[in-house]
Amino acid sequence: MKKNWKKVLVGTLCLVGFLLLLVKGNQFEKVSLISTEGQSYEKAVVTKITKDNLAEDGNRYGTQEVRVQVKSGAYAGEEFDAVNPSGSLFGMENCEVGSRVIVIVSSTDDNAVVTVYSKDRTMAIYLFVLFFCLVICIIGGKKGVKAIASLAFTGVCIVYLMFPLMYRGISPIGITIVVVILSTLLTLWLLGGVSKKTVSAVVGTVSGVVVAAVAAVVFGKAAGITGYNVSDIETLNYVAQNTHIKIGQLLFSGIIIAALGATMDVGMSIASTIQELHERSPQLGTKELFVSGIRVGRDMMGTMANTLIFAYVGGSLSTLVVNYAYNLSYNQLINSYVIGTEIMQGLSGTLGVVLTVPITAAVAAVLIGKKKIVKEPLMQDIYDGADDYEEPETDGEYGEDV
Repeated sequence: MKKNWKKVLVGTLCLVGFLLLLVKGNQFEKVSLISTEGQSYEKAVVTKITKDNLAEDGNRYGTQEVRVQVKSGAYAGEEFDAVNPSGSLFGMENCEVGSRVIVIVSSTDDNAVVTVYSKDRTMAIYLFVLFFCLVICIIGGKKGVKAIASLAFTGVCIVYLMFPLMYRGISPIGITIVVVILSTLLTLWLLGGVSKKTVSAVVGTVSGVVVAAVAAVVFGKAAGITGYNVSDIETLNYVAQNTHIKIGQLLFSGIIIAALGATMDVGMSIASTIQELHERSPQLGTKELFVSGIRVGRDMMGTMANTLIFAYVGGSLSTLVVNYAYNLSYNQLINSYVIGTEIMQGLSGTLGVVLTVPITAAVAAVLIGKKKIVKEPLMQDIYDGADDYEEPETDGEYGEDV
């Protein structure tokens, strides 16, 4: 009971401290980069198509004119005539009666101009997230619930801790490493509890992420690639001029976050494997446990390396296809900032994952290898010892032991 109360007390203090940090970190005013006065994004339903833009060839050109009933905000319940641009990135491709949309309401004095912004995807997103959580909880049981909790905690850390502190001028790389440590501690604690296995996995995961960050910075300096060579640098420069965000470090912070999941997976797997080996064969020494961890890790390196490389390729597939279509020369392609950045991200993240294996194996072999396994007596041992059992000598009327 005392141990439970101590755990509850420590957990409560940590939670209160974390919440106070979130509140303190978000107590600031953002600089207004664009004017949104009199403009709001509201939910609406299309009630009528007043002018369609469907051509005879079956394609849509220009804009579509519709009537919508606003469902939220100051104009809830009112109907307005709206314009639907029908673009690929702006507006809805084809509005129909009953379509749920998001509209931009621009109001001045008593007048309001309404434009269709996009399809209302809120319900689809909520249902998909709910389905995702249910599948993980059903298949993973309690572990699945803990995984969802750790994922939510990481999201809160990124949105309400990392972003605000970056906005206030804190080093993006430094605060990202702090968030990685917090996320790793909570996630692995929920999955493995307070144990030597968890400590080993935490040390290996954090070390792997730091290795990925260092490798990216070193490669970036050698190849002349910085955070100012990204495609949206003009927008970032405008943001940097009006805020304290150090945009040059954002690229490397992204590499750290991207490598976290894979390194955590490898770290926990290696630590769990070494603990299981030790419990099954307690006679194995530190060296044998380390070698076994390395052997298991070798099988994981290939798949995890592919995981990160494929993830980065998938994220930039459109750019790669465009480069292929333009038939760029090798020298032009390999020396472009886009390709150099993708190579830096993929290889540095993979390097962090690979080095997580020996680091976790070494720490786990040292810590877990020292754990003493108390072997419980088997029933056969009890039966064998029964033959040597002798009745104690007694004396006295009531047979008291001598």
